Amino acid sequence: MRKKSTLLFIIIGFLLIIAITSLCLYNLRNANLKSSIKNAQVIANVVETGLLSHMINGNTNQVNTFIDSAARIKNIEELWVVRSDLVKKQYGNSNLRTPKDDLDEEVLKTGKLNYSLDEHFTKTLMRVTVPFNATSEKGMDCTSCHHVNHGDTLGAVSMKMDISEYKNNGLEIIYLIPMILIFTIFIMILISRKENDYYLDILQQLSSSIRQAVNGKFRRIHNSNEYENDKITDLINDYNKMITTFKDTSYDIERKLQGFIGQTANSSNINPLEKSKDIIKNLSNLYQFKKEIELDNTKDEIYQRLSEVFINQYQISNFTFLEIDTLKNKIQIVKEVGEEDLYCKDNIINDPELCRCARTRNDVISVDFHHSCPYFKEKNKFHYCIDVEISKNICLIINFICTSRRELDNLKDKISFIKSYINEAAPSVEVKLLMEALQESAFEDGLTGLYNRKFLDEHSKKLIPQVKREDISVGVLLLDMDHFKAVNDEYGHDIGDKVLKELARILNETVRESDLIVRYGGEEFIVLLIGVNSEQDAMNVANKIRQRVRENEIDVYAGNKLKKTVSIGLSMFPEDSNNLDSVIKNADIALYEAKNGGRDQVVRFQENQVSSVDLF
Repeated sequence: MRKKSTLLFIIIGFLLIIAITSLCLYNLRNANLKSSIKNAQVIANVVETGLLSHMINGNTNQVNTFIDSAARIKNIEELWVVRSDLVKKQYGNSNLRTPKDDLDEEVLKTGKLNYSLDEHFTKTLMRVTVPFNATSEKGMDCTSCHHVNHGDTLGAVSMKMDISEYKNNGLEIIYLIPMILIFTIFIMILISRKENDYYLDILQQLSSSIRQAVNGKFRRIHNSNEYENDKITDLINDYNKMITTFKDTSYDIERKLQGFIGQTANSSNINPLEKSKDIIKNLSNLYQFKKEIELDNTKDEIYQRLSEVFINQYQISNFTFLEIDTLKNKIQIVKEVGEEDLYCKDNIINDPELCRCARTRNDVISVDFHHSCPYFKEKNKFHYCIDVEISKNICLIINFICTSRRELDNLKDKISFIKSYINEAAPSVEVKLLMEALQESAFEDGLTGLYNRKFLDEHSKKLIPQVKREDISVGVLLLDMDHFKAVNDEYGHDIGDKVLKELARILNETVRESDLIVRYGGEEFIVLLIGVNSEQDAMNVANKIRQRVRENEIDVYAGNKLKKTVSIGLSMFPEDSNNLDSVIKNADIALYEAKNGGRDQVVRFQENQVSSVDLF
């Protein structure tokens, strides 16, 4: 900056010298012209006076000698006199007094002085013609001798003058002016350099400090003791106070904002203002996210919203959500996004304890020199697993798959913000899990773990329209444990409960997962065989249940074994009725027939059974 300032000062000085020199040359030329013209007028007046004197004294024969002597005046190269037409008429024409050129003719015609210049590099000649006009003033009345009027041109004195001397004298002065200006500017630069250097140094420090402050580096500036200036000192002190306050405030804001998202202290290479701006933007988005998930109905909606944040806000394209129930030792994949698979799925799906992230409750990340996860062996891909505690027994594992090192590094930079969203979502997910558990408990039989009658009533509202839409059949089995009251009376209710649990176990092991098992009340159970192929298939399933119950041995007190049997009534939907309640009633009628016919048997509902039950 100092060199630029000095160069600019020199350029301005050079332009100023040129301007002043040009102006001086112009004024000097004009002054020289005026001086030369004045000298010409003086010589012309001398010649005119001499001619008049010779005329009055009658010495006209000596006029030429006088003119020749006048022509020898210094710097006069040639001098002559011309007569006007008025004088020629009075005294006759003379070849010695006729105009030599157009300039003489012009002056005689107009009666005004005129000149021309013949300028060369080393010499300048002035050709000037001065008119001699008639006057009627006392003591010099031209009209008394000449037949002319006042103001008429009698003649003119013409001459060629060498004015180079005036020009050279002026140029010598002009040469001095730039030298004086250059010397003056040089002295000014020397005198002001110390002060200018001081100001330039302060300005340079200010400029550098401001640029660094924009990039997040706050630097104070130092005042030199070489030059004392109270105003500059006050300015520097005020600036240093401002930059220190700004620095402390910026880093304090950044630290507090980082506390909200769980980040560590900021690196000195990162602009705290830009970092704070980024944090505030993410906190604002996080607040909106929190408001939205509070209105979601299910945890699946929350997981979907969280997935959209990963995809749209952080450009993450491959990840999997896994729920692990540590109490039940069960793992469930609840959401998968992207083309990349969960590479450890085959190893941990049946044994969640093998998942290092779930076991250690810490992040598990791909590293360069060894496998942090023993089940992730992809050489050209990278992983980042996060563990989030949803409730006491349930944790959420989010597995991110990166296809490049750069993608993994970007993920690491964003992970604190990503965890903020996950942590905000965790309480809402827990609430939804509790609601699901509460809902399941409302629809679950506390003794057997099967669905209860209330669930059947609610579920049938969706099931029946689906069955009709898909045009499939449902086999309805109504089961009742034979002589169950006798078990309670002889062995007690504990054994009675055990008998019911054993029946529930046999039902779960015998029917498909798509079938529905309900404890209908007491020792009665309903099995809905959904999409059963035929009535015969339904009978086969019923007989298989009956046979397994009949063969099952139940431990009672003192090593005694107990065997029980069941009676089963079968009715088909929609063959027997388009109303599920009617089909269940039909199955109940068939069950009565099975009981009445000797128990431990399966009876298919028939129309003629209705009258017999009604009569009973």
